[in-house]
Amino acid sequence: MKKYTYLALGDSYTIGEQVPYAENFPNQTVQLLKKENFDVADPVIIAVTGWTTDELAASIREHNLHETFSFVTLLIGVNNQYRGRDLDNYKHEFRSLLEQAIVFANGNPHHVFVLSIPDWGVTPFAEGKDREKIAREIDAYNKANKEITDEYKSYYLYITDSTREAAKDRSLVAGDGLHPSAKEYSVWAEHLAPLIVGELKK
Repeated sequence: MKKYTYLALGDSYTIGEQVPYAENFPNQTVQLLKKENFDVADPVIIAVTGWTTDELAASIREHNLHETFSFVTLLIGVNNQYRGRDLDNYKHEFRSLLEQAIVFANGNPHHVFVLSIPDWGVTPFAEGKDREKIAREIDAYNKANKEITDEYKSYYLYITDSTREAAKDRSLVAGDGLHPSAKEYSVWAEHLAPLIVGELKK
């Protein structure tokens, strides 16, 4: 039976800040794949809370990874937006990260899955901040990362609207009032796993 490997690149949303490690979206995705009888190793996760695109890129270089993976996920950019970084700079750095992700996926762009950036503006943490401005900026970042992802013919999973449900449903937010809960991550995993299954079966 073939053993599949998974590399998850990102920030707090990938590592699963505030939720048990087993309940972040990469691990929940692996559990769903196992239910479909895919033998998937534990995910290799390169992600730290607070990382921007350039910080993720620097860490990838430091890890000096030479192996390739059956599939790769990439979710990055919220901290660029939070810190007020330039959108054109994000586009440039995101493109480089996507190209690197494709290399990690053994050069196969169809084995790279990009997730859109969640909207933290709906969370209790954003109380007193300009929620509409945050939403507009997140939308602009997501428009950019989707266009680049489509250009490279990788998969794009739009989960931002799901995260906006947290405005009405606080069970989708972790205890810190900012990050997604395990319940929200399960929504992402349930959408992501079928995409991966469809590709691995080809």
